[in-house]
Amino acid sequence: MSEDDIPTKSNFEAEYRKMKAKRLGFIIICVVACLVLAIFASTVGSYPITFAEAIDSILDAILGRTPEDVTIYHIVVNLRMPAIVTALVCGFGLAICGVCMQSMLKNPLADSYTMGISSGAGFGAALAMILGIELIGGSGVVANAFIFSLLPALVILFLSKFRNATPTMMILCGIALMYLFNAATQLFMLIADPEDLSAVYKWMIGSVDGTSMEQAALILAVAVLGTIYVQYMSNQLNLMGLGDESAKTLGVDVERKRLIMLMVVTLVAATIVSFTGIIGFIGLVAPHMVRAIIGTDNRYLIPASGFFGALLLLVSHLVAMVIAEPLVLPVGVITSCIGGPLFLFLILRNSKEVWS
Repeated sequence: MSEDDIPTKSNFEAEYRKMKAKRLGFIIICVVACLVLAIFASTVGSYPITFAEAIDSILDAILGRTPEDVTIYHIVVNLRMPAIVTALVCGFGLAICGVCMQSMLKNPLADSYTMGISSGAGFGAALAMILGIELIGGSGVVANAFIFSLLPALVILFLSKFRNATPTMMILCGIALMYLFNAATQLFMLIADPEDLSAVYKWMIGSVDGTSMEQAALILAVAVLGTIYVQYMSNQLNLMGLGDESAKTLGVDVERKRLIMLMVVTLVAATIVSFTGIIGFIGLVAPHMVRAIIGTDNRYLIPASGFFGALLLLVSHLVAMVIAEPLVLPVGVITSCIGGPLFLFLILRNSKEVWS
């Protein structure tokens, strides 16, 4: 090896700056793509609206101006934007939950579904729709779904406190609860009348249609608060990725941090699925795709996964709107159709585990 081949401090600094620019550039591209695609999605539908008209209507709503065309304003702001905004904030939140769970448990299959959160929500929704059982009187599906989606996290918390649960045990416990909740939900569906069965089936698939801006704002608030905490813990997640023993040696209280982060991301995921139903693959696929592009540093991986997840769910919503027009398919069908092949492609493309 010649002296020119020996790495120097300046070479390391140049490489670091290059990687940092790549990571920040990816985040910026995702943010811009989300904004542009959101405006474009508001023009798609049976009523023709131009890009400029959509921008004017959105600015009218933001600035509180009187719209020139009330019909276009109503279609863009009141009919189309709630679903678009919901798709963005839900995709962002689900991806944040996925990347945090995968990092803190060091498991590529960890997300809100495999941890039993989504299945618990489905069970709660089925109780309300089919049997009319509401844990909070008059609260309906949303409260039931939220409360039951928290149960898996409480069980894992119990195991961690009394059985010193390892990350592997947490994943296995979540999978076991997922199967239990799914079996109970399917049992209820067997005895349901056709109307209730249709409602439960649609909820189990997941959809952003029918949500309001108020609901989207609530989801956004919870997702932002959760993201702030997870981003604050990004360095701790990086250390935990080295292994529990190494992280403890570096001063990280691994068990305590892991449980706190698990409860935070469970609250975010529970809030999302209680309004939209079960939307699969976003929390699983988005972090893996972003890791393959920008690496495993959680300081950049967390926001990048969030914005990429938002973009991925918005693309899925747009496909759901146009693929069977005038019908609008549940977005969960599209995320599964897109996410499955993408995840298989990532597995075949990478001979090593990108996330490790």
